[in-house]
Amino acid sequence: MYRHMVPMTTFALVTATLYSSATFAQVSPSNSDGQAVHKAAPVAQPLTLSEAIRLALQFSPQIVANQQELAASEGAVIQAGARPNPEVQALLEDTRRDSRTTTVQLSQPIELGGKRLARISVAEAARAQTAVDIEGRRAQIRADVADAFFAAAIAQERVKLAQASVDLSMRGTDAVSKRVQAGKVSAVDETRAKVAHAGVRLELLQAQSELRSARQGLAALLGPASAVRAQTLVWQSGVQPAARNLEASQLSDVPVLRQARLEVDKRQAMVELAAARRVPDVTVTLGAKRDQQVGRNQAVIGLAIPIPVLDTNPGNLLQALRLHDKAEADFQATRIRVETEWVQLTERQRFAQAEVDVLRSEVLPGAESAWQAATTGFELGKFSFLDALDAQRTLLQARAQYLRALNELYRTNANIDRLLGTSGEEQTTSKP
Repeated sequence: MYRHMVPMTTFALVTATLYSSATFAQVSPSNSDGQAVHKAAPVAQPLTLSEAIRLALQFSPQIVANQQELAASEGAVIQAGARPNPEVQALLEDTRRDSRTTTVQLSQPIELGGKRLARISVAEAARAQTAVDIEGRRAQIRADVADAFFAAAIAQERVKLAQASVDLSMRGTDAVSKRVQAGKVSAVDETRAKVAHAGVRLELLQAQSELRSARQGLAALLGPASAVRAQTLVWQSGVQPAARNLEASQLSDVPVLRQARLEVDKRQAMVELAAARRVPDVTVTLGAKRDQQVGRNQAVIGLAIPIPVLDTNPGNLLQALRLHDKAEADFQATRIRVETEWVQLTERQRFAQAEVDVLRSEVLPGAESAWQAATTGFELGKFSFLDALDAQRTLLQARAQYLRALNELYRTNANIDRLLGTSGEEQTTSKP
């Protein structure tokens, strides 16, 4: 909690810089403590949200791994469509030349019951699942980066606010000291001002620590080559997430539901494959036989058909059926979970947006007006130091609450993006 006093003469400068029309200015380049960097000092290229997302997707080892898995699934589809190889067989009966019989034949297994098509369906369903996994992973990375980016940007704003509060607190402490020397206020007010100033300096240290942690979290997502760019963020608080106007019935295309539905399709294909394997395959044989005793060549034609008496693949079929039922149940459970999570997230977003709007349009202007009046009255001797200190504390609390509400809004929007598989940078709206 902020506990310091700010003279009115410095309020206009800070208000115009940090909260013009109750909004934050664009984040400027800053060092690790959130303080402004001198123009002559070398700085990294400013990092926008879209660029941060691009870098994270480019350097993500998980995306590379999933792409390799997708390429491997192409091989599985090719292999599933392969037909059985023919077999060449040579037989020699009797080793004596005059009575020897030589047979050469070619056997070709022929799959029946739709086994090949069933295998292809299973492989294609697995490939589709891998593609959805990649899409979901990309959505997860985009949401993680957006969450980390806004957390760092807001932490940077907190540091700027805390630094301005320290400066103003120092000036306020000096003003109180002069009034104590002039005999206009008691020494107790000076002690209170110094205590408030110490509290604000501690808040600055805490804000700087949180900023460093937030930047490290963002840098970890960008890759080692781009980590330095996490120190300079470009962001405007006036650009806020837009509310989603979707019905629960329109959530069928979210990655997690598509994944569950593809699992049902794959299990159905596996049921069809297990059922197809109950149908025996036939083997056609063509060849020639040379009988030395007879002295002529003879054609060999054969047909082999297994008799499904002892093994009709009942266990595999039963297992496939039950796993299909499980996939159906999992899909329904996932659908309910997604719809419930969607309702909760949209409600949280609605509340966070309402809180941000109220703080921006009502609370902040009212707190600033009350603080200005109290500071003016204190300088004119109409109000006590406690009145001015309470008014300033209320103003700083309102500003901190605004940052917390804004952070919650962005965090909620990131969770919505994770659920829907969308990009947060595409779902924004400008606030005046």
